[in-house]
Amino acid sequence: MSLFKRAADVIEAKFNKLINAAEDPNEQLDLSYEKMLAGLQETRRHLADVVTEQKVLEQQMSTTQADIARHEADARLALQSNREDLARSALTQKQAATVKLASLTEARDNIAAQVQKLIDYEHKFQERIDAFRTQKEVLKSQYGSAEAQVKVNESMSGLSEKLGGVGESVRRAKDKTEQMQARAQAMDSLAESGVLDDGDDQSPAERELAKLRSGDSVDAELARLKGETKK
Repeated sequence: MSLFKRAADVIEAKFNKLINAAEDPNEQLDLSYEKMLAGLQETRRHLADVVTEQKVLEQQMSTTQADIARHEADARLALQSNREDLARSALTQKQAATVKLASLTEARDNIAAQVQKLIDYEHKFQERIDAFRTQKEVLKSQYGSAEAQVKVNESMSGLSEKLGGVGESVRRAKDKTEQMQARAQAMDSLAESGVLDDGDDQSPAERELAKLRSGDSVDAELARLKGETKK
């Protein structure tokens, strides 16, 4: 199992554990994201350390290569001066430097391979963090929407309970209003039919005759006024 796979599994396991036990998923999502960022920073620090080691080895290789070239030049100079002993000594130092260079090169190559693995891991880790950030924002948005809906439903439920008594009051008031309207209509009908006594001692027939006499008196008065106007 690769280093990236192990780290991803650990992060995912912790994330699932946090989500299951979370009282506030938004806080837990942010916490998980911060932990992933911290892991990425740690990876980058480790990468920087390894790259530094690689650079140190490359500097040592450059110095050793210069030593090899210098020892060979010394050997040539010694031979030109007929100093074979000095030439042999210079070549011996060159051989030691050559062995050292081979060792440094091998170490540098191993470090370079490790650097490349860390770079690949860092890129994959960054991609995973970017994907998680997007998913985190989507989940937070969905959670916020669901939370708002729950609050609205709870408010509506409480309002329904409070309005239950109001509805009953309105129904009773409506019933009483209809009863009163029906009673008023009944009283009007009884009054028109003469069933209800209006307070005098006249019979219905006497009241009808009084209306006729009143009408005749009005007609006579109207005729008198017309005659006076013509004169």
